[in-house]
Amino acid sequence: MINQASRHYDAIIVGAGFSGIYLLHKLRDAGFNVLLVDAASQPGGIWYWNCYPGARVDSQVPLYEFSIDEVWKSWTWSERFPGWEELRAYFRHVCDTLDLWPMMRMGTRVKSAHFEKEAKRWRLHLDDDVIISTQFLLPALGFASKPYLPDFPGLEDFKGQWFHTARWPQEGIDLADRRVALIGTGASGVQVAQEAAKSAKKLTLYQRTPILALPMRQEKLSEINQEREKQGYSAIFEKRRQTSGGFECQSLEVSALEVYKKERDAHFEYLWQRGGLRFWYHNFADLLSNREANRHAYNFWRDKVRARIADPDLAERLAPADPPHPFGTKRPSLEQGYYEIFAQDNVALIDLRSTPILRVKPHAIETVDGEMECDLIVFATGFDAGRGGLSDMNITGANGLSLSQAWKDGLRAYLGMAVSGFPNMLFSYGPLSPSGFSNGPSSAEVQGDWICDFLVWMRNNEQDLFEADPAAEAGWTEIVAQAGEMTLFPEADSWYMSANIPDNKRQLINFPSLSIYAALCDDVAEKGYHGLAVENISTKETTTE
Repeated sequence: MINQASRHYDAIIVGAGFSGIYLLHKLRDAGFNVLLVDAASQPGGIWYWNCYPGARVDSQVPLYEFSIDEVWKSWTWSERFPGWEELRAYFRHVCDTLDLWPMMRMGTRVKSAHFEKEAKRWRLHLDDDVIISTQFLLPALGFASKPYLPDFPGLEDFKGQWFHTARWPQEGIDLADRRVALIGTGASGVQVAQEAAKSAKKLTLYQRTPILALPMRQEKLSEINQEREKQGYSAIFEKRRQTSGGFECQSLEVSALEVYKKERDAHFEYLWQRGGLRFWYHNFADLLSNREANRHAYNFWRDKVRARIADPDLAERLAPADPPHPFGTKRPSLEQGYYEIFAQDNVALIDLRSTPILRVKPHAIETVDGEMECDLIVFATGFDAGRGGLSDMNITGANGLSLSQAWKDGLRAYLGMAVSGFPNMLFSYGPLSPSGFSNGPSSAEVQGDWICDFLVWMRNNEQDLFEADPAAEAGWTEIVAQAGEMTLFPEADSWYMSANIPDNKRQLINFPSLSIYAALCDDVAEKGYHGLAVENISTKETTTE
């Protein structure tokens, strides 16, 4: 029986990743009565769900952490690119240091959220049949919270085990002596493949599109060196807010076509040796907007990778002579010996474009060329990025329309945070914000600061209700679309374009620059939060700034 004794909060945050935890910290310190709810048993967001073998972040520390002084001053990392276990420990450290646990309700899923028009508040139905209510609803689910599973005939008859990488068993799985079928070559596919190749009896990787992976250049970190480097952390954290990707630097101001080949290749080599995503975010100015400039980068990448692959046929499948899509229009993955595993006797590569999967059988996967036995299927098939998790929250707005219905014909959201028809709701790290193009903590802090400042402004000005103006929402959605048209991103069938999910409208789902986004949001604030209609319930005064 449902407990009707609701408890009311000023704000309820859904999600305990970087965005949710940062918002909780900010709103608590601003004096709001706030609660955070998450389905996971531990904080960490994607780092709770992503616990598959080899799972680790592709942004280096200290960029991939909060800029909160008391947190980073009392924490040290063991690796440049931390794995999921260390990241979980970091989140526990954050919650301990900031004393956030009393305001967190973990292991609880939100079954639905409904805006009550008369009461002017959100009512949330939790999976333990408790109902809670709030003035402000703040989903912080991230852009990768709903895994995508392709519809393969026969999967229900498979006698072995199968898992999506984002729903990996928390107790883990021993891959030793298993016949592993791995479907997908994004970041999780690359990481699982590298680990499975070490011990699996057979690893068969099913590739639709070759991943244009970059060398990670992993490093062990010492506590002594980190203590010395922490003297510069404040400057690093300030700098990352001023870059397009939330990193320590951004693209050059010069075109790849304005320099001689020797100078161009020298910069490519510098980025390659530095490792990480630098080849993506610190490259020439026109890498993602000019086909000729992009081709120079691809050719450099291709030649580097092909030099590591002895078999010419395999080299063409993994690093084709002509690009499968413009370089960087699908997020590059980071690899540690990925291309070498295909020389092993226990590893096979199947090209799904020429050899598509027909069906899953009880003990095998059948393609047009025959069957490959397996006892474990790993789906590294990505996410319904941006919208998926928000749609699954069953959010219903003021007019009885669900968020999934509101987005049926395409995503729309003012500043990538507010949706017309859904009053007093702001989501963070979601669609039409810089989320997918930005280092996570950088974006979380930019949006978290803005949301907190806005709610404080609402409180100080005795305003009770806000809603995105439809015209402002349409204008922002068009700004993101126009930004995409100036780039090469529409030329790739990627999750950046929402092209990986059948029936989704094809559109760029992320704003391409964190620094420009932050400036635009600041401008909105300085002009009295124009684009948001606000109302004082007691006086019924409504203004559209």
